[in-house]
Amino acid sequence: MINFDNAATTFPKPLEVRAAVAEAVEKYGGNAGRGGHELAMRTSQAVFEARETAADFFGAEPENVVFTLNCTLALNMAIQGVMSGGGHLIISCLEHNASARPAAELARKKKIELSIAEISDDDAKTVENFRSLICPDTKAIVCTLASNVTGQILPYREIAKLCAEHGICFIADGAQACGILDIKLSDGINILCTAGHKGLYGITGTGLLISDGKFPIYPIIQGGTGSASSSLKQPDFLPDSLESGTLNIVGAVSVRAGIRFVKKLGIDNIFRHEDRICRRFIRELLCDNRIIIYRNPDCRYVPIVSFNIKGVTPEKTAELLSKEGFGLRAGFHCAALAHAHLGTENGTVRFAPSAFSREIDAVRLANSIKNIAKSKNS
Repeated sequence: MINFDNAATTFPKPLEVRAAVAEAVEKYGGNAGRGGHELAMRTSQAVFEARETAADFFGAEPENVVFTLNCTLALNMAIQGVMSGGGHLIISCLEHNASARPAAELARKKKIELSIAEISDDDAKTVENFRSLICPDTKAIVCTLASNVTGQILPYREIAKLCAEHGICFIADGAQACGILDIKLSDGINILCTAGHKGLYGITGTGLLISDGKFPIYPIIQGGTGSASSSLKQPDFLPDSLESGTLNIVGAVSVRAGIRFVKKLGIDNIFRHEDRICRRFIRELLCDNRIIIYRNPDCRYVPIVSFNIKGVTPEKTAELLSKEGFGLRAGFHCAALAHAHLGTENGTVRFAPSAFSREIDAVRLANSIKNIAKSKNS
């Protein structure tokens, strides 16, 4: 199976990550931050090194790096934590359900007011759409850095500047951008949420919440942190306030190795490699008018391509491609708002290469897609 579903989870994993996981299982069997014995201390050191690696990569302080189970948990912690006292929240119309659902649930329970900003092909118009929704009670803006459906890159630096002008917390979903674009907190991001298992090449069950420390995040989960254990009150300092319970030690170590792999290859090199594969894939399909590609020449994209074959459901397309040895994601990609915006009522098929993908395989895939389009529309 050739995996072109890397926007969900990158696979295969680098040799460095596999080696780090094996080492973690063998050596880091203690409970980080719990106990002063050698095993616990060794494990704590490994976790701290992972925290330092992530902090350096994203331009943060190590204590402001929080390990989570995935990007979804990180976004829930950020949104619900920042909005715990109520107020007005703005999200984009391209948000993943990881942001849209907690925001909508808070609005349904009348705990917050919610607005949805329309994303345009014109970045200036997009920023203006956000600006027009800001009111005196606006507390935060949540925005994906790049759409998980089409790969469209949003003008996140301009949105961050807008937030700074109004004293608003900018919460960024970096799941499809981190490891592909050079994302830093210095871009104006107050809270960055991302997956460890996608562009950072860690294992599944890993995510990050990285804060600049300017906006308090009320913890939505309380429990053992290894600090202030004699008190029933949750610690109010990072990372402890947001890291209750035993950490995914193996996962944290894998993310450290994954980030080191990305740095070794170079983010720009990874982007160019994957983008070249996407552009070749698109060129192979453009000659067939039975295939719809959801891209606009005026927009910038991370290496993701959504497409459909006329007269064939996305699920059927993916099923037929799977039989030929290609793994692609079909459906709504957990992004109801984005598909409503695109008008793709049945969803799309999503192509997403990785650092390990080959252009020749993308060409073979394109030929298979064209054959399906021909057989189903003849």
